[in-house]
Amino acid sequence: MKRIVFKVGSSVLTETTTIAKERMLNLVSLIAEARKKYEVILVSSGAVAAGYTAVQLNRSMPTSKKVLASVGQPILMSAYKNKFDIYNVTISQILLTEEDFDSRVHTEIFQDIIERTLRHNILPIVNENDISTTPDQLFGDNDQLSAHVAHYTGADLLVILSDIDGYYDSNPKDNPKAQIRKIVTQIKEEELNQKHTPNSQFATGGIVTKLHAAQYIMSKDKEMFLCNGYDLTSAREYLIDGVHNRGTLFTKKQRTSKKES
Repeated sequence: MKRIVFKVGSSVLTETTTIAKERMLNLVSLIAEARKKYEVILVSSGAVAAGYTAVQLNRSMPTSKKVLASVGQPILMSAYKNKFDIYNVTISQILLTEEDFDSRVHTEIFQDIIERTLRHNILPIVNENDISTTPDQLFGDNDQLSAHVAHYTGADLLVILSDIDGYYDSNPKDNPKAQIRKIVTQIKEEELNQKHTPNSQFATGGIVTKLHAAQYIMSKDKEMFLCNGYDLTSAREYLIDGVHNRGTLFTKKQRTSKKES
């Protein structure tokens, strides 16, 4: 059975003052369906944004951001549990930092936990532990975290669910004729060096962090699929039906037209 990692961003999971319940339920429904075909790991952002739904602190202040994360983590996991219970899916929470991938001992512990949760049909939900850590210990965005999780757990595919439909050949906000690049086999340096432009006050990435994640994934001979997390049609078509209508596949492998529309 193939193994996939889903990564979902804050903008998909939360509104300004509430959890986006319908979008989260749609995500949970897709994951429950995907688990019939794949081993699934979920990397989820949203703790800080979820905390802000309860306490409106200034997230630009490091300590306040940590407080928001500490408040939001149980809110986020409670919301997940309520929805996964509908599908009788048991979940676990795993909090990591960049240091967990720098230490062989820590990495092996993480890998063992993942293997055991999957073996017992438990869905591991991974997030960055930004509460009791220093900036040097953090990835800073879950795009990078999810790429490392995908590599170190031996996943075949990373699926990033974002607020965009895929990777365009130019900025769709500036160019209405911009087209989605359905397959990307190489990322240029100038693309990786663009300015980070997160679209949400609670997002820490933007398209550049996703390109860095894709570059890392491809360097490990794995694949990444970037698609819309608000409307999961593209993800469902690609993962369940084997049809590539929208979304961008980052891969170094030679592809046939099998998944092309």
